[in-house]
Amino acid sequence: MNAQAELLRIDDLCARVRPYLQPEQISQISRAYEFGAVAHEGQRRASGEPYIQHPLEVACILADMHMDHETLIAAILHDVIEDTPIDRDRVTEEFGAEVAGIVDGLSKLTQLEFESQAETQARNFQRMLMAMADDIRVILVKLADRLHNMRTLGALRPDKRRRIARETLEIYAPIAQRLGINQIRLELEELGFATLYPLRRKVIRQEMMRIRGNRKEVVDKIKDRIKRHLRQERLVAHVLGREKHLYSIYQKMKEKHTGFSGVNDVYAFRVIVDSVDTCYRALGILHSLYKPVPGKFKDYIAIPKANGYQSLHTVLFGPFGVPIEVQIRTNEMDQVAEAGIAAHWLYKTGDGAARSANKRAREWLRGILEMQQQAGNSEEFLENVKIDLFPDEIYVFTPKGEILPMPRGTTAVDFAYAIHTDLGNSCVACRINRQLAPLRTPLETGQTVEIVTAPGARPNPSWLTFVVTGKARATIRHYLKNLQIDEARTLGKRMLERELESHGLSVERVDPELVAKVLGNFKLENLERLYTEIGLGNRPAPLVVRMLLPEDLEPPDDPALARRRASANAKPPVPLAIRGTEGMVVTFPKCCYPLPGDSIIGFMTAGRGIVVHQQGCANVADYRSAPEKWIDVQWAPNVEREFSVELSLDVINRRGVLATIASAVADANANIEDVTISERNERNSNIRFVINVRDRKHLADVIRTVRGVKTVVRVARKKA
Repeated sequence: MNAQAELLRIDDLCARVRPYLQPEQISQISRAYEFGAVAHEGQRRASGEPYIQHPLEVACILADMHMDHETLIAAILHDVIEDTPIDRDRVTEEFGAEVAGIVDGLSKLTQLEFESQAETQARNFQRMLMAMADDIRVILVKLADRLHNMRTLGALRPDKRRRIARETLEIYAPIAQRLGINQIRLELEELGFATLYPLRRKVIRQEMMRIRGNRKEVVDKIKDRIKRHLRQERLVAHVLGREKHLYSIYQKMKEKHTGFSGVNDVYAFRVIVDSVDTCYRALGILHSLYKPVPGKFKDYIAIPKANGYQSLHTVLFGPFGVPIEVQIRTNEMDQVAEAGIAAHWLYKTGDGAARSANKRAREWLRGILEMQQQAGNSEEFLENVKIDLFPDEIYVFTPKGEILPMPRGTTAVDFAYAIHTDLGNSCVACRINRQLAPLRTPLETGQTVEIVTAPGARPNPSWLTFVVTGKARATIRHYLKNLQIDEARTLGKRMLERELESHGLSVERVDPELVAKVLGNFKLENLERLYTEIGLGNRPAPLVVRMLLPEDLEPPDDPALARRRASANAKPPVPLAIRGTEGMVVTFPKCCYPLPGDSIIGFMTAGRGIVVHQQGCANVADYRSAPEKWIDVQWAPNVEREFSVELSLDVINRRGVLATIASAVADANANIEDVTISERNERNSNIRFVINVRDRKHLADVIRTVRGVKTVVRVARKKA
């Protein structure tokens, strides 16, 4: 490219911004171009063109969206920190802190190496969102950058093209939709679709061409008729008509598991009017012109989408038997629908849809950053964000009548976390339209949802099997992870103290230098971390105590001498008392379902803590090869919790037998957790119940009550 051509390109950018920017601002943009051209001197893209052409194209995309001059300067300079010797301080000195902040936020993590491409993608995305927290314009420049890269993919290797296209369809196009930037989102989808699925796109395009050949003038005829009808009613409107985009048709085919013939509404029309009142008048006129398809009307003006989008949507039975989709909106709503949060800069002084879109985008970003703080790693964070990008929406009401947009399939737990983290953590039940319902019940549009909480309640790990929002999933995982660490710390301290007592010592009496040495050997920061490691089963308490003993108390190599010294100086270790309140670091397996009153043994498992079995459990034999992992345990005197236990019942086949037995279990103050029925013959069946009881005595009461049912032939607890 020669200098004259480059000059024309910067002139072209200046021409695009002249209608809405001040002369001094345009002058700064020209200066930024000259600065960038010098910085990128000698650099070329894979296509062979001078590198400065790319940032200039990115700035032109943003100029068409009427972005402010600082954003355009940042777009021109967005690669200088990453690809040239220019640093942030120099950009700040030349163009100000705001521009430097945007440019720095866009700089990739090229100086870091990760184990996998997935981790690289996740960390880059995480960094970008963190930069968005400081200035949301970072994502606008990033989307424009991605759009120009997609337009010029042809110069890259096929495998790289496919990777970038997949990343675009999975992350960047949904982000553009989430932020309401429709004009960028549609082009990203079409370019990504063409690169990733060229054959599928070709087939759909051929089908579209075939239909267009048969109905070449359908769009123009319908558009003219709509215009004429609105004019007759003295309503001024701008009417646009188009075929639906190929990727949109492909997505609908995937969603409905149907072929092209199953997607009927391939024509879409937009009616743009001057006011909200006129939108509803236009809707009535169109419904009198063409019959509406039942259940296909959506009022996004009264209830805007989460990204601030507003419009009336209706599907009509058009001429030639073709369903047509019509969107009715005001001029400002149309601008927001196309530009999303970017419209905020065009309507900066307004207080309407553009400001609403910007506010909703920031609310979404705030939720994303909360997820980022709670995610275990970058890839888990990216997985949670993908869940939120971008599901179909439903609209539910809080008890105060506020409307909350939620993803389709959302449950009461998702709803609770969407309102506040503490509400989600303490919920125990919900009321849907004033009726009690299970927390896992999927919500529907128009329902009023009230969350019931209880003091001391906490998230249940089973919630992870049905929640659908990224925020709920990330918050539950974060809570359970921290809960397990707290429980492991408490258990580990008890185990260490128990071992020290057997040597006549306590934690307070151990030499601090020995403690520091042990922590250093294990690379742990403090004693609390050591307790956690012991409680999780990663560090056996006897081994830790051996390292903490002073030299005169160290167990000698002679076992006989060790026994004499132990009998003289200390008492044998007392079995660890199992209270039932240890949480996730003490588990009770389904192989033997141990209960208070049973003779039990503990087995340390790395990362899980103690697994408690009955002494006679068949699985205990598998642990004989690792006696160092055994731990003596006993039940505490007062265990205040319920445990699962399995009962096997042989019953006579009669109508209502299951209900009768369930009633008997309830009469014995026990709860049924699971039921499995297997038919033995025409006369008898076997029923397996998993019930919750407090101890062996409570279990005996249940068995006695169930035996009193006439249809029960035999009842027995599952053998260990």
